[in-house]
Amino acid sequence: MSFLPNLCTVKGICILDNDGKRVVSKYYDSNDDTFATVKDQKAFESKVFKSTEKSSSEIVAINNYTVVFRSNVDLFFYVIGDSNENELMLLSVLNALYESVSMILRKNVEKRTVFDQMDSILLICDEVVDRGIILESDPNNIVNRVHVKTEDIPLSEQTVTQVFQSAKESLKWSLLR
Repeated sequence: MSFLPNLCTVKGICILDNDGKRVVSKYYDSNDDTFATVKDQKAFESKVFKSTEKSSSEIVAINNYTVVFRSNVDLFFYVIGDSNENELMLLSVLNALYESVSMILRKNVEKRTVFDQMDSILLICDEVVDRGIILESDPNNIVNRVHVKTEDIPLSEQTVTQVFQSAKESLKWSLLR
């Protein structure tokens, strides 16, 4: 049986809390029945969590998928690939994801801070993988793309959150003078 080369190496990225509940998840294979609906995705995530919560290894095989993972204080980071996918490629995606998140959150990778910086976390996921294709694996490049200073963005192109953050910073600095 021969396998044709394919750029789509990542089937999904998940961040689950220490109860196995979804914090962030992005799936890239809409043709796969395992990830067709949110219910199917959550069932798969539950199975993955149960298989990995007490595991000491970084790699597990579940339902014809290779899953690499890393746990932190109260979060589990997962990268899911096909069963015949190169584990080192998946691990490099996982490391890029985790290190980028760690840099954005200033090494304070916890559930609360992830929720506070959800927009940056989602951008990191998009910078690392797009439609299953690995785009970047260098955390410094990812953080530089994601962490654009709001002073560099014209006011008309900023999000409401960015405008409020800029106003809050300006007010803080004017009060401290």
